[in-house]
Formats: sequence, C-alpha cells, structure tokens
Amino acid sequence: MYIQIWKKYLPVIKILLKRAVVTEQSLSMNSSDFQKSLTTKKTGYSFFINFQEGRVNKMTATAGPARDLASMLLSDEAVKELLGRQDFLINMDAKFKLNIKCIPREQEPELVKTDDDAKQV
Repeated sequence: MYIQIWKKYLPVIKILLKRAVVTEQSLSMNSSDFQKSLTTKKTGYSFFINFQEGRVNKMTATAGPARDLASMLLSDEAVKELLGRQDFLINMDAKFKLNIKCIPREQEPELVKTDDDAKQV
C-alpha cells in the first residue's frame, strides 16, 4: 500500500543512510502522500524500525508504512549492503518527519596475550 510512496523517496533515503553514519539525518515528508493511501482519515503515521546486522531487529508491529519501508529497503541491494555494515534506527513522527540514526555496534574486546598465556602454550 505504501510501497509507491517509499519508492518515490528511496533515492533521498539512500543518501541520508550514507550520511547518517557521520551524523543523524532527517527528511520532512509530504503528509498528503500518506493520506491519499487510505480511505479513512488518520492524523499521523509514527513508527520506528531498528535494523541490526542487515535485518529488522525491532519494528512498530502494526504500522503498514514501517513494514513497507523495511521491505523496500531490504530489497535494494545497495541499501542492504549498507544495513549489513552498520546498524540503524529509522523512525517517523506524527508530523511525517523521517529520522535516520546510525547506531554504533558494540565492539568485541580484543584479547590481549599475557606472559601467562605464552607459558601455557
């Protein structure tokens, strides 16, 4: 239902995903795009999607726009590659502002070899 809307914004979202690695990004979207998609009037479409290791980790369960955005992003090879390298939180507020934030991955602590380890070998 919302795939056509997200396809319209995909080129901009790709750029914002790349820029979000450095600093949080946002995009003010046209509310009429979303309101045309439904026969009932709804005032806002707020949702969030958490991408971890190239997959959806958490998402607002009942939000159609969120499901369609996640599906479209994961079907694009360039975006899928970026989502595999970095973790992102994408959310849209009731005023149709899409926010994209890169979440640093937890670093595995490096194993430091001590003299005791060398003696055990």
